[in-house]
Formats: sequence, C-alpha cells, structure tokens
Amino acid sequence: MSADTSPIRIRRRGLMLVLSSPSGAGKSTIARNLLETDPGLELSVSVTTRPRRGSEIDGVHYHFQTQREFDRLRDSDALLEWAEVHGNCYATPREPAEAALVDGRDMLFDIDWQGAAQLREKMPVDIVSIFILPPSMRELRERLKRRAEDQDAVIDARLKNARDEIEHWRDYDYVVINDDLDRSFAEVRSIVTAERLRRDRRPGLFDFVSGLLDEKAG
Repeated sequence: MSADTSPIRIRRRGLMLVLSSPSGAGKSTIARNLLETDPGLELSVSVTTRPRRGSEIDGVHYHFQTQREFDRLRDSDALLEWAEVHGNCYATPREPAEAALVDGRDMLFDIDWQGAAQLREKMPVDIVSIFILPPSMRELRERLKRRAEDQDAVIDARLKNARDEIEHWRDYDYVVINDDLDRSFAEVRSIVTAERLRRDRRPGLFDFVSGLLDEKAG
C-alpha cells in the first residue's frame, strides 16, 4: 500500500497583507500579479463616496456609499481605516476583513502609509506590511514619464509626495527595492509564504502536535 502523499492541512488565521509605495514604484503591478497567481489572496474592496464610473461594478471595484451612509459606518466603528482624498472618502470595512481572517483567508490592501498606520493600530497582530521602494528618484521620474498620463507639473508634484511617503519606510515590516519587477515579485511572494507559516498564525498546530505526540509509531 502506498503512503498517503496528500498535504496536511493546518487550520490557520488569515493575514492582512499591506502594500504601500510612492506612485510609480510598482506597487499596483505587484499587487495585480499576486492576485492573478495566488488563489488564497483576495483584494480588500474599499468603501467610497466617490460617484461610480460607468465601467465600475458596485461590490467589485468599490462599495459605493452616500456621504451619510459613510458617516454612519465611520461613527459606528465599522471601518478599520479611512481617508479623504480630493473631496471623496475611502475606507476599509471592518466586517469582511475580520470574517476573512477567521476563515483563514488572506486579504490584500493596496493603501498608502496613512491607511497602513490606521490598520496597524487596530489589527497589529494580523498585519504584514511591505513598502516598495524605487531604485532611484531618477528612475521613478522616468517611470512616471513613461506612463504618458501626466504633465510635468503633475509629475513634479508626485515626486515631491514620493519623498514624503518614503520617509515612512521604517514603519513597515519589510522593504523591497523594485529595481527588477520579476525579482521584486518573487521577494514579495517569499514574504507571504513565510508569514503564512508563522506559528502564531496557525492555531491548528496545537491539535496537530497533540495528536502527533499521542500517536504510536509503528
């Protein structure tokens, strides 16, 4: 009789993977590649008061709310983090994130350092935070120019904001320098794998080890 080679499943708590970077450093590309290649990772869908665009689907791209609905969620502590950007509010709803963690599902958060700080304050043991750095400010400018989306004045403003954002790199658990996208993506995947194997994220190990010690060899 052949030995059972099926993988051993250990019950674990999910993690909250936070990716942050200045605009143009590659965060969104890495996040997209993670979601496409890792079925165990799902994107946290934000709440926003911004009007829905024609191509957007409520509940898929965002949860669209009126300002009154948003204020009610904020005031009832139903949001893990929120911010106002260009007159519109954006936030992470608490309930789906906490439900995912209990179910052992991992959530990806593509947010800035301010949102990361709020998440870290409310869910400190569940956060795995990664800051993506560009290899140089010169390369960051070139990447922004290659987008061909912004005027020079806007690019200059983004570079100024980038310096402010980079100042917060010390607040993150991991820092990846994105000088090569494939290598940077591999490093981020390695971080996710290691964090999933942490003892304190795997409560099922207690039952597994107990059964292992009770088992009679042979």
